[in-house]
Amino acid sequence: MKIHIKKGDTVFILSGNDKGKSAKVLTVFPSKYKAIVEGLNLVTKHIKPSADNPKGGIEKQEAPIHISNLMLVDPSDGKPTKIYRKRNKDGKIERLSKKTNKVI
Repeated sequence: MKIHIKKGDTVFILSGNDKGKSAKVLTVFPSKYKAIVEGLNLVTKHIKPSADNPKGGIEKQEAPIHISNLMLVDPSDGKPTKIYRKRNKDGKIERLSKKTNKVI
């Protein structure tokens, strides 16, 4: 399957606890069809004591979100949009917004 989201894109969350929020994509896992979004879908992680961190503790960190729950935000109007791919004159594939028909 093709993934419509890349690292550095701004996305809108369609479902889950963070529904309605938008943020930047930090990492994309194409084989798992998931992405990590900055500051969203936080989970609690227990950290074992170590030489660097002798006390250990509890830490919040981002967990992967399924790509189907994310929608790309159009940079020109700041609203979520579907996209399509098209070859330009040079033969390179571009991502275009379905709402504004502009290159993303």
